[in-house]
Amino acid sequence: MGRALLVVARLDEIALALGDAQLDGWLFYDFRLSDPLAYRILGLSEDGIATRRWFCYVPARGQPRAIVSAVEAHRLDPLGVEKIVYRSHTEMIAALGKVLGGARRIAMDYSPGCAIPYVSRVDAGTVEIVRAMGVEVVTAADLIQRFEATLTREQLGSHHRAARALRTIVDETFSEIAQLVVADRKVSEVSVQESVMARFAARGLVTHAPPIVAVNEHSADPHYGPTAKHDRAIRRGDFVLLDLWAKESAADSIYADFTWVAFAGDKVPAEHARIFKIVADARDAAVDLVQRRVAAGEPVSGREADRAARTVIEAAGFGDAFVHRTGHSIGREVHGTGANLDSLETLDDRTLIDHTCFSVEPGIYLPGKFGVRSELDMTIENGRAIVSGEPRQCEIIALLAPPTSKHKPGVAT
Repeated sequence: MGRALLVVARLDEIALALGDAQLDGWLFYDFRLSDPLAYRILGLSEDGIATRRWFCYVPARGQPRAIVSAVEAHRLDPLGVEKIVYRSHTEMIAALGKVLGGARRIAMDYSPGCAIPYVSRVDAGTVEIVRAMGVEVVTAADLIQRFEATLTREQLGSHHRAARALRTIVDETFSEIAQLVVADRKVSEVSVQESVMARFAARGLVTHAPPIVAVNEHSADPHYGPTAKHDRAIRRGDFVLLDLWAKESAADSIYADFTWVAFAGDKVPAEHARIFKIVADARDAAVDLVQRRVAAGEPVSGREADRAARTVIEAAGFGDAFVHRTGHSIGREVHGTGANLDSLETLDDRTLIDHTCFSVEPGIYLPGKFGVRSELDMTIENGRAIVSGEPRQCEIIALLAPPTSKHKPGVAT
C-alpha cells in the first residue's frame, strides 16, 4: 500500500474511533515539534523545518482539514487534505473557528490536571482558545493508546525476542559477578554496566541509556545511575540490583525491561529475603489480577492493577517505602504512551487493552540500607495476558551458593 493510501486509511480509522467514542473530532496541534504523538499518529515525518503552529482537524464525519502558516505552507501536504493558510494570529484564530464550526465535543492531546504527562502535549493557552469558541475539549488519552500504544504482531514478536535476550543477559551477568568475586578480581557497578552494554551490542540490542547497577544502599535510590566518580566495588556480602532495558535495532522494535536482584554470598540475609518476598507477592498480585480479568473478558485499569500490588506492600507496613507507580507502558520507548499501572503518581484509569505491553515492578526502598524491586513485563495478546521472559524471579539469587540440580549461581529457580 502506498504512503498516500496509508494516510487515508489512518484518517478513516481515526474517524471511526471518534464515532465509537461519541466525539465530534480530534484536533491535532503542534508548535516546534511539541507533540511527537501527533506526528506518529498522523504518519508525518518530523524532518524538515517546523517553527510555526499547525492544526489538523479530523472529524468523525466529513473531511479532515489542516491549518498551516504561510511561512511553512507545505508542512502538512503529505496528509493530502484541504488546508487553510494563515499569516497573522487573527487569521489563524478565524481559520480554527471555521474548521471547528458545528463541533461541540472534541479530543486534544492533553490531560486534565496533567494527570497523564505522557499524553499532555497541548499547552493550556491553546486549549483555552478552543474552549473560548464554545467547544468542549476532552483528553485524547484513550485514543492515543489505541493508535500509538497498540502493537502489531511483528512488534510483539520483537518484544518477546528482546525479553528472552535480556533474561539470558541477567543470568550471564550474575554468573560473571559471582566468578569475579570468587576469584577476588575487581568488579564494580560501572564495570558491570559496561559488561551489560557489551552484551547488548553482541546481540544486536540497543538502548537509550545504560542499565542501573546498584550495590547496597545505592539500590534504595530507584533511579540510581553509577558513574566513574561514584562507582562502588562489589564484594562478598553485597546486595546487587540490576535493572536493564533494551530492544532490537530494527525500526519500530519494542523494548523489554527487567529488574533482578542478587546477593554476593552463599546465604541471603533474612531481612533482604523478607523484603523481597513482600515485593514479589505484590508483583504477583498485580499479574494475577490482570490475567484473571483479561481471561474473563472483563476490563482492568492501570489504576486497579497498581492498587493490587500496593495493597500487599501497605498491608506489610511498607506503604511509605513504595515510592513509585507499579508499572509503565512499554513501546518504542521504554516508557510508552499506553496505560500505566498507577494510582500514586497519577490516577491512570485507562483500561489495559489488547496488543499492548507494560511492566510490573513494585519496590520497597529503605534509605541508607537497601532497596528491592522486582520487574517483569506483560503483554495482552488476543485476549490473553502473558508474562514476558519467564521464569520470573522467585527469590534473591545467592551468587556464591553451591550449585545444585535446582539452582546454579546466577540462574533463577
